[in-house]
Amino acid sequence: MVAAIALFGAFLAVLVGLATLLVARLELNLHQALLYAPLKLLFRINDGAIRTARKADPPVIYAVWHQSHLEPALMLSLLPDDTLHILDEASSQSIWLDPWRALARNIAFRAHHVFVSRRLVRRLKGNGRLAVYLPDDVAPEAKAFRLFRAISRIATRADASVVPIYIDGASETLFSLAPGARRRLAPKLRLITLPPQTIAEMIALAGDETPLAAQAFFQRMIAVRNLPPEPVEDGGKQAV
Repeated sequence: MVAAIALFGAFLAVLVGLATLLVARLELNLHQALLYAPLKLLFRINDGAIRTARKADPPVIYAVWHQSHLEPALMLSLLPDDTLHILDEASSQSIWLDPWRALARNIAFRAHHVFVSRRLVRRLKGNGRLAVYLPDDVAPEAKAFRLFRAISRIATRADASVVPIYIDGASETLFSLAPGARRRLAPKLRLITLPPQTIAEMIALAGDETPLAAQAFFQRMIAVRNLPPEPVEDGGKQAV
């Protein structure tokens, strides 16, 4: 009994120590850091890229590929705490996500019934931040593609930048949403982002093809999935 208590105390000390480090390193608040620390330890998350997302000036939309039940927990832990998270119905009702939902304001939506909300546009125009979760489908049907169209319109009307976010390895976890996916207990995860861009900038960088806003946004989301691994530094060791 004494040994068990001592072991639990040591584990708590490690979590608190890691949380304190994360507060300083990633500029999280302590509540966020304490809930993120166990996920960081379990999945050995390479999270340095989140600094790009956190430093994006509002108005900004964080567009997250939703491959697993982990993305909402991770984003609620890592994004600025004034971000409004637009969660799918399952994530908005999941009991195990309750502690993470308490980290920031969040509302539920149906992924295939999104429309251009004036309320969301007004929030962005007031220097707001939104996090939206896109179903993990690199070849969406017309009905599913409406979500990209709606988000691109909201971003355009609010003159907001968009930060794509992808969690490499999330689809291989036990939390995966992919039917029939190969699952492992605790694969190593890597958080990948791209610098913020407005929809107009995405269209301009597309070259002569001049895609529609939704297509330019979709291509930007595909690009974040295809980034190569970062080079290993410091003699083969990565920073915590």
